[in-house]
Amino acid sequence: QVQLVESGGGLVQAGGSLRLSCVVAGSLFSSRAMGWYRQAPGKERELVAAIAVGGITNYADSVKGRFTISRDNAKRTVYLQMNSLKSEDTGVYYCAADQVLWSDYGLKRPGFWGQGTQVTVSS
Repeated sequence: QVQLVESGGGLVQAGGSLRLSCVVAGSLFSSRAMGWYRQAPGKERELVAAIAVGGITNYADSVKGRFTISRDNAKRTVYLQMNSLKSEDTGVYYCAADQVLWSDYGLKRPGFWGQGTQVTVSS
């Protein structure tokens, strides 16, 4: 079983920064693609950023150039650095791990989820 615990959310003014962390317990962390998703009030959950086993990353168009996803396999942790935050970035941010191993691009089947961390950007 894979368990994920997010941290780092909070309230920040527009233009500010936050760094989210997701610590993963369980097997085969380094063999799984990881991703960050978010869900704004009244909207569906959407992919924000993903990082594959080999380190290839992909981003939603709305966050390109502002957010950076990274991973530290030794610490079993994935990060999301968020800069130049906007009010539309507000939402609950979820960390996800791929059920499919060794994906070289994106999450093939996000099957393990954290509990979420709230990010609120005030304008």
